[in-house]
Amino acid sequence: MKEAQIKTLEEVKKIFENDRFATENGMVIEEIGDGYARCSLLLADRHRNAMGAVMGGASFTLADFAFAVAANWQGVGMVSLSSNITYLGAAKGERLIAEAVCVKGGRSTGYYRIEVRDESGNPVAAVTTTGFRKG
Repeated sequence: MKEAQIKTLEEVKKIFENDRFATENGMVIEEIGDGYARCSLLLADRHRNAMGAVMGGASFTLADFAFAVAANWQGVGMVSLSSNITYLGAAKGERLIAEAVCVKGGRSTGYYRIEVRDESGNPVAAVTTTGFRKG
């Protein structure tokens, strides 16, 4: 059963409040579009590793959250089958931004590209995700 299309950013934010791992770690939905989402993370000490750099898992979680929003804000049901992340550089500044774009969407599968950048626009990670629409 497909849900009705959700039209406002506030409605989408309300739905994804239930994605507690992401939201309780500070991830925020900033923008949505057809097969698109931009999410951000204000970095805190809890997002850093023993050397003081942003933990790779923080970048991956932000990318995964952006994928989830892009793939599901118009109707939930897509889950990740496979994701690949390549770390490109250390994050500088206080904020990470992830933009997810649907490259190819089908009835049951989708392919997404997610770019994670720091607040200056420097590339931090490149992610590709293949999703499967349940039901």
